[in-house]
Amino acid sequence: MWRGLNALATRAARAPRRWVGQTRCHGGGRCSRPRDIPGRRSVGPSLRGSASGVCLLGYFPAPRLCARRSSGAGSWTPESTIFALSSGQGRCAIAVIRTSGPASGIALRSLTASREPPPARSACLHLLRHPRSGEPLDRALVLWFPGEGLDPGSHSTSDRVSVPSGSPGRAHLLTLLFAVQGPRSFTGEDCVEFHVHGGPAVVSGVLQALGSVPGLRPAEAGEFTRRAFAHGKLSLTEVEGLGDLIHAETEAQRRQALRQLDGELGQLCRGWAKTLTKALAHVEAYIDFGEDGSLEEAVLEQVDRDVRTLEAALGSHLRDARRGQRLRSGAHVVVTGPPNAGKSSLVNLLSQKPVSIVSPEPGTTRDVLETPVDLAGFPVLLSDTAGLREGVGVAEQEGVRRARQRLEQADIILGVLDASDLASPSCCSFLDTVVAPLVAQSPNSSRQRFLLLLNKSDLLPTSPPASHTALLETPHLLLSCLTGAGLDGLLQALKTELSAVCGDPSTGPPLLTRARHHHHLQSCLDALSHYQATTDLALAAEALRRARRHLNHLTGGGGTEEVLDLIFRDFCVGK
Repeated sequence: MWRGLNALATRAARAPRRWVGQTRCHGGGRCSRPRDIPGRRSVGPSLRGSASGVCLLGYFPAPRLCARRSSGAGSWTPESTIFALSSGQGRCAIAVIRTSGPASGIALRSLTASREPPPARSACLHLLRHPRSGEPLDRALVLWFPGEGLDPGSHSTSDRVSVPSGSPGRAHLLTLLFAVQGPRSFTGEDCVEFHVHGGPAVVSGVLQALGSVPGLRPAEAGEFTRRAFAHGKLSLTEVEGLGDLIHAETEAQRRQALRQLDGELGQLCRGWAKTLTKALAHVEAYIDFGEDGSLEEAVLEQVDRDVRTLEAALGSHLRDARRGQRLRSGAHVVVTGPPNAGKSSLVNLLSQKPVSIVSPEPGTTRDVLETPVDLAGFPVLLSDTAGLREGVGVAEQEGVRRARQRLEQADIILGVLDASDLASPSCCSFLDTVVAPLVAQSPNSSRQRFLLLLNKSDLLPTSPPASHTALLETPHLLLSCLTGAGLDGLLQALKTELSAVCGDPSTGPPLLTRARHHHHLQSCLDALSHYQATTDLALAAEALRRARRHLNHLTGGGGTEEVLDLIFRDFCVGK
């Protein structure tokens, strides 16, 4: 095996421009295959420089050697080394400070005064000292993560594989071996973690000591994760999942973010891209060889079937009614009803804090009051609105106008009525103007979800009058905000509605959590529709190329630096 690799490295040294170490990098960070293949004839002009990306035997893809181009966020260069507090601000028992970059080993030796770094990925107790004054800073656990995947003190790569130091192409061989082994740290670089006591003075002293080491600088927000992305440790969708996991506040958000961080969405998109790659290769091959009869038309028929299957899958994901985006940012639940029905009491009960003023005087709430809450494990933006009625003052009428406007934006509407006063004109008007249209919506339409609540059920007589019977036949839930009776049933009903609105993150296909995901999948679907509409094979190949490009942008970036900046700016400094 090593003899073959030596021969490969020797040939690479003689023709470096045609081998992996010199492959071109496009903006998305995916290394393209070389155009001119030694010893192989070209298969036609349409395959030269095409985006089909067919892997050729005997040539190593090198995704980890190609760092995605960094934006202006931070002065990131391959030679810089960064450090930051990763465990968050504030007094705590243990604080974690970490570095990433080629000077991490120097920082470790400077603070521990040890000649050799500790064993890789093993916690060792060290006395940390300031590298200039020698003043003791703290006793800390130190972990060393070498980026090359080799343990310090062990034999080097060249020793282990017995590559003579004078062998031609030795450097190229070691580069190939590095690509095969892959980095073994979060960022793909040398990293050090200092687990120190979490007092502010200790943390400040260690950070100042690291800042005095030549070649180190403080990290900027999201820079550690950006380096992991640049070195191919995380795809763009996995980076987004990591950010969502850090910001997750509910159980459903945590489940969804963890699935995305595990790469489920990225794997799904890469599978689709693989289908398009195969289809594109077949179309281009038919363009080159179809005329001489070496390829049958059945090849194109198979491509058509694959494209139709992919169109159906993309359409299914795009018809998710923004469930993933609601799960990430929160579903909008609006509480509405006539004045003095108990809307503010319900908002306070669900949020478990005094969000709204509760008063027996009708029209107390005159504006939209919003509060984020966790309902049944789902993120919700809960809105209290003014009571819906006519013929009141100017200020309250503005509140009513805003309440109706907010109803149009709601994902779930909670209609609240006074169970002891269902025959009042305000209740009847609410039933006619709000409840009836919502109940009459088609179940199959992209409709707003609606729950009718009869509050003050503790005042409801055991046998309601005959005039109330027709009103009570409308599907509803009984509730008493005063006693809490019926709250469990309401929470269970809300869980069902929120699952329909946000999706179940524990089952089913991965959800699309960002508008960027929808944009690229819709653009991919549009390109496939152009493929189906054209009869020109060259235009069909270009449509497949464009469709695959959008899938690659979704998982691997490939977009503008502004898009990457928006994604990484939500991370904290130490991540």
